[in-house]
Amino acid sequence: MTGQRDPSVALQAQGVSKHYGPVAALDDVSLEVAQGECVALIGESGSGKTTLLRCFNRLTDPDAGRVLVNGENAASLDPIALRRRMGYVPQDGGLLPHWRVRRNVTLVPWLCHLTGQEGLADRALRLVGMEPAVFGGRWPGELSGGQRQRVAVARALAAGPQVILLDEPFGALDAITRADLQATFQQLRAELELTVLLVTHDLHEAVLLGDRIGVMREGRLEQIGTASELDAAPATGYVRELLQRAKVRV
Repeated sequence: MTGQRDPSVALQAQGVSKHYGPVAALDDVSLEVAQGECVALIGESGSGKTTLLRCFNRLTDPDAGRVLVNGENAASLDPIALRRRMGYVPQDGGLLPHWRVRRNVTLVPWLCHLTGQEGLADRALRLVGMEPAVFGGRWPGELSGGQRQRVAVARALAAGPQVILLDEPFGALDAITRADLQATFQQLRAELELTVLLVTHDLHEAVLLGDRIGVMREGRLEQIGTASELDAAPATGYVRELLQRAKVRV
């Protein structure tokens, strides 16, 4: 660790550990996500993938190690300001049920005191395939699950962040809706040149969306690489078994 900033690296974890009582949620994890890259973290429940993701927006602070965002030590940054400059989509979308769709999407532009907040919200809604004139005045409870997740993604994009954190955003959706949202996500990445850290329990989704895949188990990063690299040379028996179980062909 030289202290020099590498402009090509958007997110970096250096020897990060996190314990909850005697349980090691993260155990000396190091990871880099390059500018414009999508890294997909996979693993069983309790493997540490969500804990690692939440370290980058300081919803979780590690016990040891460093987390850097665009070369800045996250521990030295105001957590609220940090969260406002990064998009974040939790598994349930996290929409405010008492706010209409457009107001939900304007949340971060409003918190950041940006001008033209409704215009930013309408642009974001169009990016995810939802016409503001049709959906902007609806309540979240009037939407389907897939539509709510599209609104959640729009809210994450509205303030124009370059880094997006996605915590199993499509996991609760039916197969058809999920495939549709995955296609939308791929288009958005290409159009907006986003840096993405994606948590998923689905290896097929990780192969489809991730430039690289990080396999986590019991708080450790067992291996990271492209789908082809994992398939050609699994680093551990667990990675090999995971690939075989999923019957992934790359």
